[in-house]
Amino acid sequence: MHTAQFSISTLNNLYEISGVEVGQHFYWQIGSFQVHAQVLITSWIVISILLSLAIFATRDLQNIPTSGQNFVEYVLEFIRDLTRTQIGEEEYRPWVPFIGTMSLFIFVSNWSGALLPWRVFELPHGELAAPTNDINTTVALALLTSVAYFYAGPNKKGLNYFGKYIQPTPVLLPINILEDFTKPLSLSFRLFGNILADELVVAVLISLVPLVIPIPMMFSGLFTSAIQALIFATLAAAYIGESSEGHH
Repeated sequence: MHTAQFSISTLNNLYEISGVEVGQHFYWQIGSFQVHAQVLITSWIVISILLSLAIFATRDLQNIPTSGQNFVEYVLEFIRDLTRTQIGEEEYRPWVPFIGTMSLFIFVSNWSGALLPWRVFELPHGELAAPTNDINTTVALALLTSVAYFYAGPNKKGLNYFGKYIQPTPVLLPINILEDFTKPLSLSFRLFGNILADELVVAVLISLVPLVIPIPMMFSGLFTSAIQALIFATLAAAYIGESSEGHH
């Protein structure tokens, strides 16, 4: 009886902890679901920026590229080389759009947090910030990578793919399974933690020394944001390449 009461009490405590939030959030009610409105707003803005740049740069393609077309082709070539390096010459082509979309969304999201004055726009609750400053966004990106990871291997090798979990010995089955499920956790928390920490440092410095120190820190934040997008894209492509090859 006491054990059952203890278990119920523990579950209730865990449920209460799951409702704890950091700061205030602006919610939209969509049917029976509550969503973070500020994350959706900033995500749509980032997507609009990417679509606008793509349409503007490719609306009049030339055999001899102009400056805008040159830039887009350079970005595409960079993403293609990154994907080819991590996944391999034979398998990389279908994954270029996925890796490119992920890396560009993260890159523009990170830079928007450093360059756009989100806090100028007032909300009933909370404030606007970069989409990658929210753990929900980074977890969603990591889960997409996991779906791609678990699709790439079975798609190429069928059920034989799952034989890797009992190699080199069946004793390692739990560890091999755990390893695959920790990958999205590491991806999401790495990106979220670095972006949040950078924005917090800049915000504190601006409040203390508003004129001199924050400027070089903001430039440093731009560099860090670009590096985080590159790291996420590289690891995502590496995981997909690992799954396709069928080894760790």
